[in-house]
Amino acid sequence: MCLLCSPVRTDGVCPPSCVCATDSGTVTCRDGEETEVPGDIPEWTSTLVLQGRNISTLRRGAFMTNGTELDVATLSLSDNGIREIEPYAFLGLPRLHLLDLSHNRLESVSSRAFHGLPELRSLLLNCCLSPAATAQLPHALSAQSLRNLHRLELAGNQLISIPLERLDIYNLHALVLVNNSIESIGRENVSSLYQQRRLRVYLSLNPFRCTCELEAFYYWLKNSSQCPDAGRLVCSEPEARRGVSVEKLRGEDVDCMNENLEAVSYVFLGIVLALIGVVFLMVLYLNRGGIKKWLNNIREACRDQMEVYHYRYEQDSDPRLANVAV
Repeated sequence: MCLLCSPVRTDGVCPPSCVCATDSGTVTCRDGEETEVPGDIPEWTSTLVLQGRNISTLRRGAFMTNGTELDVATLSLSDNGIREIEPYAFLGLPRLHLLDLSHNRLESVSSRAFHGLPELRSLLLNCCLSPAATAQLPHALSAQSLRNLHRLELAGNQLISIPLERLDIYNLHALVLVNNSIESIGRENVSSLYQQRRLRVYLSLNPFRCTCELEAFYYWLKNSSQCPDAGRLVCSEPEARRGVSVEKLRGEDVDCMNENLEAVSYVFLGIVLALIGVVFLMVLYLNRGGIKKWLNNIREACRDQMEVYHYRYEQDSDPRLANVAV
């Protein structure tokens, strides 16, 4: 009777700093002072939550208990201040389906950090990557360890770009890139998106630069349903299009051919005007004698006309000159 009423099983006593629920298989360890993962996590654990602790480094096999593996399906390590993930850190969790590392401060991620997770379906890395960790991430997300990855979240990491053409090695269904610093999606990445029809990409809250460089992505967005939050994508640049929905742009707004022709036309007009100016100056120089004579004739004609006007003014002023012929 005591064994039936016990909150934990006898093969795994709940760690003192954690709360265990056998009915849901959840172990929650929050706000501890420990700098390591608890070493006595019950083997029956299916959901493990470690939050608000002082874990700075995940070492090799950090979740193995006395050399045995844990039956963990969900592992949340968010908000622990983790800075480094060593190789094979998650060894001992072969049945893990969801791993949440959000809101940490990752500065170093080993290329073999996620090895030993063949069943991982969801990897959450929101608001946790430094520039150094971002550069290391493509090597850590290797096909050898994450072939069954369905969902990858990279929101809030100030990413400038993401090599989408390399993600076809996974079984991805959802890629979350919300609230980053992505200004454009290149043609290579767009081609990869066309090939991965099942993939859904979330891209809202990115500062898109709506110039002709966005042309390929613009037409993909108009002709595809792979971006569920397409209606929330807005332009950040240029100033004239700031706040405009990317979907509501006109084709000519992102037409590189039209933009190039317009630039060429301005250059051509400038060249034509410069040539006309040169020709005009040459004509003036070559005909400077004739031009001078023409100007003198105009001046003399003007002077004669002014004399006539002056005499008529005097005639009107003095009645005695009324009978004098001009």
